[in-house]
Amino acid sequence: MNPKFPHINVKLVGEDGNAFAIMGRVTRAMRKGGCTDADIDAFRKQATSGDYDNLLRTVMETVTTDEDEDDYPNDLLDELDEEMERTVSGED
Repeated sequence: MNPKFPHINVKLVGEDGNAFAIMGRVTRAMRKGGCTDADIDAFRKQATSGDYDNLLRTVMETVTTDEDEDDYPNDLLDELDEEMERTVSGED
């Protein structure tokens, strides 16, 4: 999925799943990422126009989320995992 603002990343997994909490995190990230008030208003209007599934769909259409990890090539993920292991073990 190619979100409208791919440079803005919002973590969903392991965070508060309450709809208002999600909207707050996305809104803050959009502001921090340089989105206009019109962009944020459009997101909020679309996100609140339906049910919880609509909210999540709108989030994923608007910003990059940790759910988008499946879009990365496996070799890139393996590389990142190896780099993280080296960093944690102090090899770097």
